[in-house]
Amino acid sequence: MTFQEYIPFYKRNLKVAFPVMITQAGQVLVQLADNIMVGHLGAAELAGVSFANAIIMIGLVFAIGFTQGVTPVIGQHFGKGDGRAVASALCNSAVLNAIMAVTLTGIMLAVGAFMDRMGQNPEVLTHARDYYFIIVAGFIPMIAFFNIRFFSEGIGNTRNEMWITIGTNLLNIFLNWVLIYGNLGAPRLGVAGAAWATLISRIAGAITFLIILFRVEEYRKFVRLTPRKPIHLSEIYRQLKMSIPVSLQNLLEVTAFSFAAIMVGWMGKYELAAHQIAQNLSSLSFMITTGIGSAATIRVSHQFGAGHRRDAFHAGIAAVHMAVAIMVFFGILFISLHRLIPYMYTDDTAVIPIAGKLIIILSLYQIFDAIQLASRSSLLGLKDINIPTVFSAISYYAICLPCAYLLGFTLGLGPEGVWIGLLLGLAAAALMFCTRFIRISRRLIATE
Repeated sequence: MTFQEYIPFYKRNLKVAFPVMITQAGQVLVQLADNIMVGHLGAAELAGVSFANAIIMIGLVFAIGFTQGVTPVIGQHFGKGDGRAVASALCNSAVLNAIMAVTLTGIMLAVGAFMDRMGQNPEVLTHARDYYFIIVAGFIPMIAFFNIRFFSEGIGNTRNEMWITIGTNLLNIFLNWVLIYGNLGAPRLGVAGAAWATLISRIAGAITFLIILFRVEEYRKFVRLTPRKPIHLSEIYRQLKMSIPVSLQNLLEVTAFSFAAIMVGWMGKYELAAHQIAQNLSSLSFMITTGIGSAATIRVSHQFGAGHRRDAFHAGIAAVHMAVAIMVFFGILFISLHRLIPYMYTDDTAVIPIAGKLIIILSLYQIFDAIQLASRSSLLGLKDINIPTVFSAISYYAICLPCAYLLGFTLGLGPEGVWIGLLLGLAAAALMFCTRFIRISRRLIATE
């Protein structure tokens, strides 16, 4: 297809993606605001939050992946016009996610007890603990929010999650200002203040979305369609077959990046603080691109459910084009400002030059990140999850981490070497996911 022929697909993808972009950027903004405002307390405080987030992200991404598994299920039911199946999937996902939320919170609290055995600086470790346990306490309301969010995306509504996220992020920034620095008569809580602000904002977001679920007709009509026996073991089993591989894919990726952060932490607090700055920028651009990925899952699942296989393929490819374009834009921006951006986080002259070098590497690696994300999301829309999970394991654990250690430590390239290892892993993932989506789509089109 020509560029002109793809324009309608770009427009439809963007209509769905734009609110998700704002939502995803908002999710990162919570962490970004914490890091910027904590960073001005000192390098040790910033490094502590970085270390805590490296562990928190493991649980967070698992939870997102698990809850995200409902989107293609609901999307395909919605594409077929089967409202009762949508309602049943919503009920079953709520049960699954409630169990998962309680279990995951317990596991993350237990993991936190072993933080002092991970080879980190004692000063960094103190600040990490102050932040970690409060954030983990917010996992239950956060998972409730994501459960409703991915249901909403499955039926094609991405607007409400956007407005809720904007509101909760404004609340988080305000509470950061109050609690971190002790403004408006509040106690000066430092790192713990950032964590409390995040916890309160997540509770507010979950409560708001629950109210909307039961009061807005677009959602209520599915609530009313809930069958007398809302829980079906067979349906739960089908959702688990989707949710577990999706969460495992996300877990493989985020644990690799968390291990990379731990590696950089072995090099010193300045290197870890610089890593966190670059990682924050990566998260910001990545989460915007995640909006494109979510749109790909929604659009591909809707078109596939409706029997429009060729349109499903073009929606996925259009998502790849859009994701790459966004990352190229950010790459040019980051390279242009790589000497200035670190000053947003810290005035420490030991951190700034390291962060500048990592930002340059980031500018290239995020292009491969865009390709792998859009392709993997499109495969999710087709409910193709098992082989992509294997691809994730190969990319991040057979290529990414070994290369990161080899370049960072054996060859002595330091944090820059670790980041080049991350780049190589993402390049491998991009190649495998994109190739598989094209092959599967062509096979499905041939059977129409």
